[in-house]
Amino acid sequence: MGKLAAVAVYECSECGWRSTKWAGRCGECQEWGSLTQAPPAGHAIVTPGSTRVPLRAGTPRVAAVPIGRVDADAARARPTGMDELDRVLGGGFVPGAVVLLAGEPGVGKSTLLLEAGALAAASGPVLYVTGEESAAQVRQRADRVGAIHDRLFLAAETDFAALLAHVEAVDPTLLIVDSVQTISAAGLDGVPGGVTQVREITAALTALAKQRTLTTVLVGHVTKDGSVAGPRTLEHLVDVVLTFDGDSRGQLRMVRALKNRFGPTDEIGCFELGEYGLVGLPDPSGLFLSQRDDPVPGTCVTVTLEGRRPLVAEVQTLVCPAAGELARRVTSGLDTSRVGMVVAVLQRRAGVSIGRQDVYAATVGGVRLTEPSVDLAVALALASATADASVPRDVVAIGEVGLAGEIRRVTGVQRRLAEAQRLGFRRAIVPPGSGFPPAGGAPREAGSGGAALADVREARDVRTAIAMALGG
Repeated sequence: MGKLAAVAVYECSECGWRSTKWAGRCGECQEWGSLTQAPPAGHAIVTPGSTRVPLRAGTPRVAAVPIGRVDADAARARPTGMDELDRVLGGGFVPGAVVLLAGEPGVGKSTLLLEAGALAAASGPVLYVTGEESAAQVRQRADRVGAIHDRLFLAAETDFAALLAHVEAVDPTLLIVDSVQTISAAGLDGVPGGVTQVREITAALTALAKQRTLTTVLVGHVTKDGSVAGPRTLEHLVDVVLTFDGDSRGQLRMVRALKNRFGPTDEIGCFELGEYGLVGLPDPSGLFLSQRDDPVPGTCVTVTLEGRRPLVAEVQTLVCPAAGELARRVTSGLDTSRVGMVVAVLQRRAGVSIGRQDVYAATVGGVRLTEPSVDLAVALALASATADASVPRDVVAIGEVGLAGEIRRVTGVQRRLAEAQRLGFRRAIVPPGSGFPPAGGAPREAGSGGAALADVREARDVRTAIAMALGG
């Protein structure tokens, strides 16, 4: 057995990355000046050729059994009663699973879990532990959204030992901790909400969930760039990572799964946040279209895929003379860098003279469109605004724009067009290779195979697409 020698350990205060050598910059999150010396307890160096794990057999807690005799029902999802949340979770909460729900402050995380907890209380006790609000404040919200149930228990605690005592007393089937950054434990290094405390408490709650087969939901904060706050080990410790986001000025909220050991990670759930809580939106496409009778220059409709769900959304642009020396590029709900790229492609490859003019681009309904398939709609909307000519209201545009001006293929074209046809659109411009006639060919009629739109055409480049959209 080799000799073990304790060494100093340096830990990043931002992400929890550890190193045996000090560095001015974190090797994980690239933050400068964030490494500080941590207690070396539990860390050791092993001399070459040695092992730290004793090669002695122990006593297993549970005997191994043939896989055919394992009870699969123990891991079957239980519906929460909120269809949009169940869609993302893959059917509901799995007993013993640990779910991390992250989102910006005020987006509605507590409201979502309070409503889900009240619904889940119908099948068993639910313990809601709040560390950010008083019990009276949570009760007021519960009265407003109708989340009152005799088996929904509420505790305002920030001490981990007290939390465990509440779990022993209530014996819940669902535990909600809002939020994990507010819980602290005596005897742990670091300050409450710090990297060390959050990591160790999350690990302890995960062990508790597995030991008691207790479904546990942890609320987490997000950083300024939208990622889950705290050490990245949190995402590895839990079974499911959900994000809850939306424009604070609008009412639309979306739940996405970044990680899910029990279901898909390409689904989203849509909610509308109102005065009386969250309402599921099984068909949210109509929220992202403006309500007007006549077409307006500078607008174009596209179909984006959020997970496996197609959403019809409208892109609006405005091009006007620059008020200052430098032209402005302002976006809302769109990727600023991609909009800037599309502007450059239009000027260089399609002869659209935008020049030193201010460009404003936005989406309707507060939805955020980051998929590359939105590029073509942005390009057509900008060309429409520059030429002061309208894209017909029954046209949708789908495709990624390359730097050479070409339109690239995207996935799920048939699914996108089926959604557009369901909402009344009759014409579409799609990338080449989608199985439709190219520019200048005869349009495909409904019922002749492919999507059931009256006129679906392929455009090889941006210049051709502009001619098809604005030339009739």
